[in-house]
Amino acid sequence: MSANLVFIPYPVVSHLAATVQAAKLLADRDERLSITILLMKLQLDTKITFHIDNSKNSRINFVELPYDEANYLELMKSPKTFVLRFINSQKGPVRDAVAKIMDGSRSIRIAGFVIDMTCTAMIDVAKELGVPSYVYFTCGAMSLRLMLHLQALKDDLDHDFAKFEDSDFETTVPGYNNPVPARVWPGSAFEKHIDFSGLIRKFSETNGIIVNTFLEFEHEVIKSLCDDEKIPPVCPIGPILQVGQQHTDQNEKKHGEIIEWLDAQPYSSVVFLCFGSNGYFRENQVKEIAVALERIRKPFLWSLRKPPPKEKLEFPGEYENPGEVLPDGFLERTLGFGKVIGWAPQMAVLAHPAVGGFVSHCGWNSILESVWCGVPIAAWPLSAEQQANAFELVKEFGMAIEIKMDYKRDSGVVVGAETIENAIKQLMDPENGIRGKVRALKEKSRKVTMEGGSSYDFLRHFIDNVMNNVC
Repeated sequence: MSANLVFIPYPVVSHLAATVQAAKLLADRDERLSITILLMKLQLDTKITFHIDNSKNSRINFVELPYDEANYLELMKSPKTFVLRFINSQKGPVRDAVAKIMDGSRSIRIAGFVIDMTCTAMIDVAKELGVPSYVYFTCGAMSLRLMLHLQALKDDLDHDFAKFEDSDFETTVPGYNNPVPARVWPGSAFEKHIDFSGLIRKFSETNGIIVNTFLEFEHEVIKSLCDDEKIPPVCPIGPILQVGQQHTDQNEKKHGEIIEWLDAQPYSSVVFLCFGSNGYFRENQVKEIAVALERIRKPFLWSLRKPPPKEKLEFPGEYENPGEVLPDGFLERTLGFGKVIGWAPQMAVLAHPAVGGFVSHCGWNSILESVWCGVPIAAWPLSAEQQANAFELVKEFGMAIEIKMDYKRDSGVVVGAETIENAIKQLMDPENGIRGKVRALKEKSRKVTMEGGSSYDFLRHFIDNVMNNVC
């Protein structure tokens, strides 16, 4: 029997890239499966079209949903609630697209929806069409466990999370070794315009959850999730890495310049600073980073992004002249040992033997890439679930250095140059014990997706679950 899985990613390139890689993994593993990826049109991320064009596969089909400009402009009037209202507005187009697929072929049956963790509204559409649904959780298992626990606190004990924000309150979470302070909970748990509990509660209505992690990385919490009968079957099938980069002529040139510069640096000597596709700092914080790097006088590669206009839903951009936000003379004084760039080919940089440390926002994709390449992290989260990820690395596993684990970009807090300097020195210390932990995990990450590895086996369990539920 041939079966088609319908993937519904959140429409930004980082989530789409993770979806495409997961889809390829499934299609390559079982010839009975074909994949349809539904694309909601969101003008915020212009790199999506390029990514689609370079992700062609004979058994993966992309379907673009119709773009309703009037609806888009109306929703944009309220930026804080835009994302969830936009996803809700796509229920009709998703329903129509899948109904068309169902009517168009009798030889291929719909095996189910695989829904991005942010798109749980689409679970209702799956129910309407009478097909199973699965969540693709693109973060780690500890984040999943924490979110499910917070949802239970909200539902069972009717906790008002607003009173815990920025407090010293802690909660004991199954699968964690340490109580988790409210200061590192996902920001969405505190946002009044987001029904955090409602979003996470929808997970329990699905037939399973696939997670981009692996058993040897998050063993205890994965066991906790798998043993909990209230939670649908959990399948860790990672690491799923964003191996493709956006290869434009301009980026190819930048890529070459960056690698050429790294080639001239000593082994494991460079600290790489990069904060993700949405990573930026205001000028006062940029200057503190610059002061720290100049004091250390060690090779550095710094991806410095320009903040988007305030109150607008846009991604960071590129500085035409980075010197405008850096201390006077910084670029000239650090010319011999530092390089300030905009866009960075992150995976290629982390894989380079000259790179010995990674100052990161702790986005989950970045964490997996650092593990894959064996490069230790200095944790500086900015938003979303990144504070929880930093807590996991620093406190739970002792495999990262803390810069400021509970940092929130919009809080107005400025991390001083001395704190940054001390953290980077620890990070780049060749005798630091975190290096051995990361190297050991690197070796394990390379084996888990091979035949006989834990993720290889979990992927088979997931496919068996899908095929058994084909309606």
